[in-house]
Amino acid sequence: MRMEDSDVKQEQLVSPVIRTFKLLRYLAEGGSSANLSDVGRRLDINRVTVMRLLATLEHEGIIEALPQGGHRLGLGFLTLASTALSEHDMLSAARRVLARVTQQTELSSYLTVLDGGQVLYLLAHTPQTPLVSNIRVGSRVAAHLTTPGRVMLAYRSADEVRALLGDEPLPTATEQSVSSYAQLDEMLAADRARGCAWSFSGFESSIDSCAAPVFDTAGQAIAALSVAGPTDRVRGSAALRESIEQAVRQGAADLSKLVGYAPELLRSAARAG
Repeated sequence: MRMEDSDVKQEQLVSPVIRTFKLLRYLAEGGSSANLSDVGRRLDINRVTVMRLLATLEHEGIIEALPQGGHRLGLGFLTLASTALSEHDMLSAARRVLARVTQQTELSSYLTVLDGGQVLYLLAHTPQTPLVSNIRVGSRVAAHLTTPGRVMLAYRSADEVRALLGDEPLPTATEQSVSSYAQLDEMLAADRARGCAWSFSGFESSIDSCAAPVFDTAGQAIAALSVAGPTDRVRGSAALRESIEQAVRQGAADLSKLVGYAPELLRSAARAG
């Protein structure tokens, strides 16, 4: 719905912005801007204002001049539009990856990012069983307490980790949680060497978890894919844990291909969340 079609009070509307969008819609529909007076009459905008709007939009790359005269939507506009569409497509594809991992493991799966010293849960997919975890989309948890947080911290320097998490003692959630950097450093080194992280009641009692990092094209861990479920499900056998780890690793690798080229889309999704 356009702003003028809503019940927003007229005094809240910004006239130059309305005129700008009128002009953009006109160009998007194939209208010619070669004759400024004609454009002004069609849109009920002063000729000089049309000229200034066109010059400003061209300067910002939102429109571009045509050799034969007039303008068309430019790369800047198309980039804005494709970013919005790409974010939607990327998240839709990510949801499909999570659904597959959940189907393979029968565990809840999550896509997370670091937000300061916390993990932010962006997406989740749960199996057709009663939920056993308090984690939901939008949940924020101290990064060192969770497997997705650990696999992202594992690819940062010790100084970066300390800057993110603050002074000791580190907060704990269960008896299995670490509270010192000596413990955490050892754990992160093991996580990085293995390429994934496991937790057994490390954040929630009787809940086990496995996570693997999602990388961008520069090799930075920009997100993590994790699964979580009841201890009696996860600790059934070494073969079961191996199959869970394999599914998580493959899911994270697939997500790296999906979002690694455009980490800003994840940041945008995190801000929206």
